[in-house]
Amino acid sequence: MAVDYEWRLRVLMAENGMFKATELIPRLREHGIRLSDSQVFRLVTGRPERLNLRLLMVLREILGCQPGELVRRTDVAAPAKEEPASSREIPKDLKPKHARLKRPAR
Repeated sequence: MAVDYEWRLRVLMAENGMFKATELIPRLREHGIRLSDSQVFRLVTGRPERLNLRLLMVLREILGCQPGELVRRTDVAAPAKEEPASSREIPKDLKPKHARLKRPAR
């Protein structure tokens, strides 16, 4: 099993009566976090790969939650490993065919 995560910011915002990313901007500013509108939009609608710990602490304070409620661990099946093409056996009856290319008539 591989480890992944679920980013639950949008869900927790809705539980706290905030339904638009723009509603989070003034709340962040109250705590000294200044992000552009587009950065907040991506934070709310996307799934960040990296997150500033100060921002995490401010989000949990605004939303009244614990870090584990904001980011949940999920298990996903590990991708199946493919054999390299060089190790596969080629059927003996498989032979290349010559191709004839013709110019189209004008």
